[in-house]
Amino acid sequence: MQRVLIVISHADDAAAQEATNACKHLAQRGISCVFDKEDLEHFVTLGAAQPEGSTAYSGEDLDLVMVLGGDGSILRAAEIVNGNPAPILGINLGHVGFMTEAERSEIPAVLDAVAAGKFSTSERTTLEVKVWQEGKEVFSSWAINEVAVEKSARERMLEVVLEIDARPVSSFGCDGVLVSTPTGSTAYAFSAGGPVVWPNVEAFVVVPLSAHALFARPLVIDPESTVAVEVLRRSPGSGVLWCDGRRTFDLGPGARIEVAKRPVPVKMVVLDNAPFADRLVRKFSLPVSGWRGPEAEA
Repeated sequence: MQRVLIVISHADDAAAQEATNACKHLAQRGISCVFDKEDLEHFVTLGAAQPEGSTAYSGEDLDLVMVLGGDGSILRAAEIVNGNPAPILGINLGHVGFMTEAERSEIPAVLDAVAAGKFSTSERTTLEVKVWQEGKEVFSSWAINEVAVEKSARERMLEVVLEIDARPVSSFGCDGVLVSTPTGSTAYAFSAGGPVVWPNVEAFVVVPLSAHALFARPLVIDPESTVAVEVLRRSPGSGVLWCDGRRTFDLGPGARIEVAKRPVPVKMVVLDNAPFADRLVRKFSLPVSGWRGPEAEA
């Protein structure tokens, strides 16, 4: 472990101080810290000094990406290091922080584990998306959580046809259509009524948003499938494409959006191997009182 990129939340002013403390902790173990230019500017905005010994990240090799914030900060970190194989470690400074691996109170112990290399990693499937208009590719991007095709105006419905593996499935008017990874199944797709998918399950979820159709249920499909959403030319409204809620592109009538598995996954740090069910209960504060467990049957 030689170089760590630290990404901080701008919504929590305490994140800057936590980053300063983390840099000092890591420096004592011979590990240098780098920051994105936007984060270094945030220190200036807060009137805080840049962490001693830190430098601006310029695309060099990294051993780890440490995120002090929530899920949104993790998505920003992945965008900053797009294509870099360094694993991402999220430390939650917000509310739910479903993608994060540790809480604020655990930072000292986490830093010691990181310095000693006492962690494992898991690969998270990602999506690639291409937009075609009049037979020409006009936009391409990627996503960790989901690709969302949405209507651009509240008062106008979006008319689309859904295609999976080059075969039409259904056409309908709707607010939009989501294509989600297992990681994203607890994010936008979850709030839209999609199922929670365990991270070790290889699948994608397709979720129509407020569709006017008899058959508009969420679909769980093969991750090697290609999903296409076409904005019909008769659609009364135009659309907009969102990738993880961060990268966007306007969609005109006749636009074709193709979503498939991206060859490059994202690596996430794993500090313990607790069952995913435990994470669901902890992050969503699910009621489990009264549970006795399988030993109660003995």
